[in-house]
Amino acid sequence: MLETAKQIALEAGALLREGQEKGFSLERKSTSIDLVTEYDTMAEKLVVSTLEKAYPDHGIVAEEGSSRECRSAQGYRWYVDPLDGTNNFAHLIPHFSVSIALFKADQPEVGVVYDPMRREMFWAQRGQGAFLNGKALRVSSAEKVGDSILSSGFPYDRHNSEVDNLSQMGAFLKKCQGFRRFGSCALDLCYLAAGRYDGFWEFKLSPWDVAAGVLLATEAGGTVTRIDGSKLGYLTERNHLVASNGRIHQEMLQILKPTLTQAHLPTG
Repeated sequence: MLETAKQIALEAGALLREGQEKGFSLERKSTSIDLVTEYDTMAEKLVVSTLEKAYPDHGIVAEEGSSRECRSAQGYRWYVDPLDGTNNFAHLIPHFSVSIALFKADQPEVGVVYDPMRREMFWAQRGQGAFLNGKALRVSSAEKVGDSILSSGFPYDRHNSEVDNLSQMGAFLKKCQGFRRFGSCALDLCYLAAGRYDGFWEFKLSPWDVAAGVLLATEAGGTVTRIDGSKLGYLTERNHLVASNGRIHQEMLQILKPTLTQAHLPTG
């Protein structure tokens, strides 16, 4: 199943590279800043149709609406983000990814994230470690936030929601060595796994945004919790997460705590 996911990610990534070269049409989804292109849909169709043929009893949950109930006795379910970083893709910024994860019940088993523009293939299998193009990954050794590069992103409804991540970003900017906002949550978590980032946090993440990246981060030795430090457990429709190399996790939670209101806290 890992090899299947890797092959599908390569094929979907090739399709996305083609879209960058040939051009595409652009639409808006729920808000004026939530974009979608025909390549989101085309890549999802490619991934989902292949998974359906290979594993007809597995469930599927995908960003652009493809879904299928799980009929597997083992509870296998795939989470698919065919184009994580659509706004980057739409603006010709070469930083986006294909993200595919397999869960068994509520346990991540396989995670694959492919960056088609850099041809970087990240993957992990539960209990087997995390890898980039065949090289084993390990989180960084930073011991404090002051020595750390942190990453995050901002929710699409930030224009009219108090959960906009602005106060949290401000709090971290006063403490950290550097901050990056590159626009692909899946790649943010992979960069954490690779030791390129030391910590990550974000609000309102969909399960397909994080399903693969969470496994990459933990298999590389990192720590992932909900925003209040509680155990991640099952993925919900909207996930508020903190991920780190483990060494700076408690300090990140301490910095976050004064900025959180009831609206920021997990509800399930």
